[in-house]
Amino acid sequence: MLKKLYNVLALFAFFSLACFVVLLFYHKSNTNYAIGEKDHISKLIKDRVQQLWNTKIGVPGEEKMIEPTNKPLEPCPEEPPKLVGPLWVSFNFKLTMEDVKREIHVPLEEGGRHRPSQCIALQKVAIIIPFRNRHDHLKQWLYFLHPILMRQQADYGVYVINQDGNGVFNRAKLLNVGYVEALKEDNYDCFVFSDVDLIPLDDRNLYRCFDNPRHLAVAMDKFNFQLPYNSYFGGVSSLSKGQFLKINGFSNTFWGWGGEDDDIYNRITFRGMSVSRPDFMLGKYRMIKHLRDVHNEPNPENPNKLSQTEWTMGSDGINSLQYTIKAVVKDSLYTFINVDINAPIK
Repeated sequence: MLKKLYNVLALFAFFSLACFVVLLFYHKSNTNYAIGEKDHISKLIKDRVQQLWNTKIGVPGEEKMIEPTNKPLEPCPEEPPKLVGPLWVSFNFKLTMEDVKREIHVPLEEGGRHRPSQCIALQKVAIIIPFRNRHDHLKQWLYFLHPILMRQQADYGVYVINQDGNGVFNRAKLLNVGYVEALKEDNYDCFVFSDVDLIPLDDRNLYRCFDNPRHLAVAMDKFNFQLPYNSYFGGVSSLSKGQFLKINGFSNTFWGWGGEDDDIYNRITFRGMSVSRPDFMLGKYRMIKHLRDVHNEPNPENPNKLSQTEWTMGSDGINSLQYTIKAVVKDSLYTFINVDINAPIK
């Protein structure tokens, strides 16, 4: 209605101005126009009025409707625009899983799957967490990491690989299981292997894969934010699918605590690759303090295996992996896979 009134007023103003110009010209010339000349001027005025009537004049303040388009999404930028940098991490051990779900405002797909809605992520990332009896730590990890990964515009899924039973723990073998099981669900091209008790202190430490295997947790508070030794590859790391297959995955023989991360480092170097790392500012992590897990005591046999890596890695790894899936549970925040890895009972 307002738009129509605006058009009428515009036409009236133009018509009045046209009449005024005609009269002024008539008096100034003091000449009688011929009938043909008067008809010519009248026709010009009539044509202009019709032209204005047929023109859609926008009303001030009225937004034009934008036609929906089927334009495909662009690739996400190399540097995500919503990162905040250094983070303050403080653990609330009264946190419940329902609290975590309320805090994650962006809805996740079943099984802890998320894809950015504004762009196409550069990689598909499976995050693999070796696990047993660490539910309080898992709540903290989910609370902090889901928002970080969303700000990083990651296309990711979270896989918690739980070792069934009370046998001796085997972190590396669980990571191999996570790799195989994640690929059954999606064509992931990057794998981040993370302990459940490590939280990054800077969201610019990107959970993705690089040209070389990546060690992400380079400066833990446990080690006074220093790298304990140059070949250390523990805590959190990432390997592309090609890099993982090149080293035949991880060893399945490191039962108990210690040695498996050094074995991974050896595998990488023996296959002609080098380890990349973020700097010590970006690579800071806070560890959730805890007692050593039962049935994950240091194994004195593990260090001796490191001298054999070059000769055993071809037959000990993803190509020799054996396990049995006991259950798969799809939570809204993660996929929980309970697995029997034939662990010895100490």
